[in-house]
Amino acid sequence: WNEIIELFRAGMPLRKHRCRFKSYERCFKASEAVECLHELLGSNQNFGPEVTRDQTVKLLKKFLKNHVIEDIKGRWGKEDFEDDGRLYRFPPSSPLKSYPKKPSCGKEVIKFPDWNEPRAGPSQEHIPVKSVAMNSEMWYKRHSIAIGEVPACKLVFRRELTQTNIEEIWKSMTLSRLQKVLGLDSLDEVLDTKLVNSKHIVQNVYHVNKQGIVTLEDKSKELPHWILSAMKCLVNWPSCSDLKQPTYSGFERDVFKTIVDYFTQMKEPLLTFNFFDIFVSVLGLLQKPSKAVEALQISCLLLPPENRKRLQLLVRMMARISLNQDLPRLSESVRTRTLMVQAFSRCILCSKDEIDLDELLAAKLVSFLMDNYQEILSVPSALKSSIEDHVVHLQRVQIKYAGADSDAALPPPSFCHQITTGEFEYQRATGSQEPLAALLEEIVMNKEISVKDKKKKLKQFQKSYPEVYRVRFPSPETEAMLFPEKTKQKPPILMWALKKPFQPFHRTRSFRM
Repeated sequence: WNEIIELFRAGMPLRKHRCRFKSYERCFKASEAVECLHELLGSNQNFGPEVTRDQTVKLLKKFLKNHVIEDIKGRWGKEDFEDDGRLYRFPPSSPLKSYPKKPSCGKEVIKFPDWNEPRAGPSQEHIPVKSVAMNSEMWYKRHSIAIGEVPACKLVFRRELTQTNIEEIWKSMTLSRLQKVLGLDSLDEVLDTKLVNSKHIVQNVYHVNKQGIVTLEDKSKELPHWILSAMKCLVNWPSCSDLKQPTYSGFERDVFKTIVDYFTQMKEPLLTFNFFDIFVSVLGLLQKPSKAVEALQISCLLLPPENRKRLQLLVRMMARISLNQDLPRLSESVRTRTLMVQAFSRCILCSKDEIDLDELLAAKLVSFLMDNYQEILSVPSALKSSIEDHVVHLQRVQIKYAGADSDAALPPPSFCHQITTGEFEYQRATGSQEPLAALLEEIVMNKEISVKDKKKKLKQFQKSYPEVYRVRFPSPETEAMLFPEKTKQKPPILMWALKKPFQPFHRTRSFRM
């Protein structure tokens, strides 16, 4: 909205016009506004060349209603703009809308469910753990790299996750990925996450046929058989396998009108009112088709299964009809692809409240859906694999050490022996003396470093490990043997200083001339 208003105000030529023997400065004709705005919309990346002149007139009606423009007498507020020669002008200031806006708050990260701690609510239940017996021999075979005694520990495994747990994992990770793809700090501005049903996501992923179409458990929500037959008739024209060949001219247009009437009478669009903002936010990614495809893939997983199935069937029909060269033209004025977009865009996407760019946004998104429907309406394989791996990880056997998320109610395993702090410090000291002594000897025998650097390293070692250092150098004498003192030679006396003894300064008598 803001972008189009700014472009229109900047690009619309303003000049002097006469009307009824009176001159008006800085105004324009309605037909000139239609020409200018239609050209701007066609070259704009968010709308494209498929915008029609009629849609441009409808947008200018919205401009007049919202006081973006006014007639030369200052009247506005009605949608009585027509493509004619009436004069209009811009008001001193134009109302700009911010839609959609990104939040200014800090970055919000969607948290995954924590299966180790109980949560309130009947749908969340604590998953207990239990110990599994393992003897000492098996333990040391698995942990052969351990030095000395190992700290107190236990081996635990989790029971199989419930269906509710798995569904919540799917919801959390799906929304987290969607937020990352959209590049938003939070989904709060474009989506109410409480309205996302986790059961719908799981059903859309796993309950599909060989063609990837969702299968419904409730058969009453399926499309009527006569609508499916009508859609197949146009897609497979002229070889309709389950229908008799038409016997009159214009049969295909009557079939198409039947399909349009069925979908346009729905009370809610297929992408639902609740998810309108999230789908509109994808329009900003159309410059990066791969990102836009992934965002729409994930967003379509949030739909109710019956909506997703109808969307799959409808968009596939629209795309295939547009490519069917054998099908007669369904309209005399527009080509088939444009007709598909105009006929079904509002039954796919629209808002519950009136929004001025509603129709154009829907047309842009539907066009992109038709071009990429096979990828967009399929299950994202990368997301599915990552979530399934996460579920397997949660069910995997784990080793728990004392003080690290352990359950105090369980008795300590019999293969671990708890020791005191003093014993642990002693074992740590004695067990590490040999490698430290080897390190000290390496410093001593290293001839590549200078004496100054060697003394510095030895001083640091002595400060950190005085006991090990004392074993290698028990007395100052043994340390001094490492750096024997060298006899200092006095510098030679300069011979020139002896040739001429020091002469004291003598005063001389000055003579006056």
